[in-house]
Amino acid sequence: MTVLSRPHRLTRMCWGLAVFVVAIFATIGAGLRSAPEGDAQFQLADQIAMTLLGVVIGGAALLLTRPRVVADAEGVRVRNVLGFTHFPWAVVAAVRFEDGASWASLELQDDDNVALLAVQSNDGDRAVDAVLGLRRLLHASRA
Repeated sequence: MTVLSRPHRLTRMCWGLAVFVVAIFATIGAGLRSAPEGDAQFQLADQIAMTLLGVVIGGAALLLTRPRVVADAEGVRVRNVLGFTHFPWAVVAAVRFEDGASWASLELQDDDNVALLAVQSNDGDRAVDAVLGLRRLLHASRA
């Protein structure tokens, strides 16, 4: 059995936000014009830079689409926004999804907690299925 989870609703929202941001910055960049007698002297490079700034900000928003959790009989591989970690089941004490929490977490044997940003409460039944699958794998590793 393998459990694979990623944020679905957040991914759609981030892609929409990224497209929106790039479109807004490209529109602003295209609208930059040199005034005939004013202080503002915009060049083609300024227009390109404004569009590229939108691409960078849109790309930063897409970083939130990176979280993944992949679990199998050997352990859990957690990729959050910037990091990747593998936890064998021997170091995992529990899989938690507290009431009101935005995402699930792993409680480790040394009392550390690792956020599972890929298992988010706003994904509803998908999140519940992922947590139940993780708990089944944890239980099976103890047997």
